[in-house]
Amino acid sequence: MKLNEIRDHSGATHSKKRRGRGIGSGLGKTGGRGHKGQKSRSGVAVAMFEGGQMPIYRRLPRRGFNNPSRLSFAIVNLGRLQQAIDDKKLDAKKPIDAGVLKAAGVIRRELDGVRVLARGELTTKVDLRVTGASKSAVAAVEKAGGSLTLLAPPAATEASERPAE
Repeated sequence: MKLNEIRDHSGATHSKKRRGRGIGSGLGKTGGRGHKGQKSRSGVAVAMFEGGQMPIYRRLPRRGFNNPSRLSFAIVNLGRLQQAIDDKKLDAKKPIDAGVLKAAGVIRRELDGVRVLARGELTTKVDLRVTGASKSAVAAVEKAGGSLTLLAPPAATEASERPAE
């Protein structure tokens, strides 16, 4: 094979449609836009318009809302904790809190706190200090001989410090 013999596979490329270049091209005169009207002109974009019919975004009811005071927790499973301990990223002898988990790369960001869930198995005795935990996660930590202390979420402490209006 030589450089001057290189070709695309047949059908790999398509020639550009040259619109409005005479009736012999098949795309002359109106250029495939039909006749007259708003949509034959340039610059038209009739988004969400349904020809005078009540648009679907107005026919359907609006449901629910986004709660601005909802807390968002970083989730950690027990199996992930055990993996980090096995990989020597976490020291099981020291207390484990959100800062330690972030430094070890177990969680990406602390958000409003850390919540521990029971997926996976924990075999090491640990002292966890987190914002939330499922009942089964608390039971699994205590079964392994460790302790789990629940801390108040930061948003709740900030709300209690604000003066009443």
